[in-house]
Amino acid sequence: MALTVKSMMEAANAAVERIDTGKAKQLIEQGGLLLDVRDAVELQQTGRASGAHHIPRGGLEFSADDTLKSYDAELRKDRPIVLYCAAGGRAALAGKLLKDMGYEQVYNLGGLTDWINGGGDVSNG
Repeated sequence: MALTVKSMMEAANAAVERIDTGKAKQLIEQGGLLLDVRDAVELQQTGRASGAHHIPRGGLEFSADDTLKSYDAELRKDRPIVLYCAAGGRAALAGKLLKDMGYEQVYNLGGLTDWINGGGDVSNG
């Protein structure tokens, strides 16, 4: 049976724990990575969570594979990774992808507004 967005979202939400800003801040304080997977244009328009690392969802596979030259060393399999996007959908899909690639401590914060509503700071682009 062919995949649908609905089935992919259900699988992603089942695989990746959704957390709130308080839990995200706790993980970050313990060395976790806060990862923004939105497009660059979105960051320019709304800023990003303070301290967040940026890898667009479209290139995440290439940044997460440590056998490639494009590997981003901020992504480590021994480090918690807290993902967010605009509303949580891309973060969930990105989290499932990372889990499929062997990353175990992966969490979905949801969207940037979840970060802000939970008391998180935002910086420009």
